[in-house]
Amino acid sequence: MKRILAIAAAFIAITAMSAFSAQKPVGLVVSTLNNPFFVTLKDGAESKAKELGVQLIVLDSQNDPAKEIANVEDLLSRGVAVILINPTDSDAVGNAIRIANRAKVPVITLDRGANAGTVVSHIASDNVAGGKMAGEYIVQRLGKQSNVVELEGIPGTSAARNRGKGFNEALKGSQITVIARQTADFDRTKGLNVMENILQAQPVIDAVFAHNDEMALGALRAIQASGRKIMVVGFDATDDAVKAVKDGALSATVAQQPAFIGAKGVETAKAVLDGKKVPVGIPVGLKLITK
Repeated sequence: MKRILAIAAAFIAITAMSAFSAQKPVGLVVSTLNNPFFVTLKDGAESKAKELGVQLIVLDSQNDPAKEIANVEDLLSRGVAVILINPTDSDAVGNAIRIANRAKVPVITLDRGANAGTVVSHIASDNVAGGKMAGEYIVQRLGKQSNVVELEGIPGTSAARNRGKGFNEALKGSQITVIARQTADFDRTKGLNVMENILQAQPVIDAVFAHNDEMALGALRAIQASGRKIMVVGFDATDDAVKAVKDGALSATVAQQPAFIGAKGVETAKAVLDGKKVPVGIPVGLKLITK
């Protein structure tokens, strides 16, 4: 009898392993891997996939919506069961999501939301709250009539829109004026170039809020080269930014958890594969990093 039970148990284990190994892969489409934040998000996803035994295929959209669509089509041709997507643009990504919708493959958005198409879950920080956190810090630190520059992220992304919204809400009722508001596309080099132009045009600047750390670090470099003393606040808490805060060069950065966002994405995809109901929105906590 014991031998029969042992054989039965072994058969069940083998069957379960076979079913698991036959499970379809999960796809992850990242907006760009030319940004430390999204590299960390990818690393978090890969680590969780390894832990859960999920096969993960990662593709880089290189900040190109056309490439994003091609990546989704590529994943569908490879037979993925779920697609995790970090949008290049909240509007443009709708086209890629609709392709997955037509193929009846569930989509989960990470960090940036989508304005079109159907997603089963969205995992992200509260960017409005984060922008407000940065704004309140600047108001508190300056505490008087002051001039501020806002460096905006890629137009059309939910992150840029919401961080800007929260930041400007925080300034309402204060004596702080946004004297320049320009796009630098979440890019360090563009942040440097845009800030150089603003420094030439604006003789009095007390602070800069950048929608991400890459732009903040670019702006900081331009400010240091000019010899002027201007407070700079970023967003994301990348390793370079946190070091700059500790060194006293960057005043603050709003900390997201990109590794957690990636890991939670894979965890949620696994739940979908297992037929479980998942939350429509999964919030990720934020905190302000200062020296």
